[in-house]
Amino acid sequence: MKKIENFLFFGISALGANNNEMKFFTYILISEKDGSLYIGQTQDVQKRLDKHNGGKNVYTSEKRPWKLLFAKEVDSRSEAMKLERYLKSLKKREAVFKWIDGKNHGV
Repeated sequence: MKKIENFLFFGISALGANNNEMKFFTYILISEKDGSLYIGQTQDVQKRLDKHNGGKNVYTSEKRPWKLLFAKEVDSRSEAMKLERYLKSLKKREAVFKWIDGKNHGV
């Protein structure tokens, strides 16, 4: 586990920054406006965070600014999507925070 500032990153060697290896991430953002969470998946966490904060998405534009709360590197896009679906199925914020605080970050 690697901790940078207030963000938790699990298994991340680079946040999708220009590197030839295909990396996929499932990420959780927290709105600094109202504390709501947004869960997604991407190949480049920083680029995706910039898009959310740039108002390019209807849902996230209303709740800006966003801060990265958690990101996990996985082996494939399908694995990232599976984890994203699982986290979204938890529904309640408390369940998501409990999952983040747990030792096993699988589905």
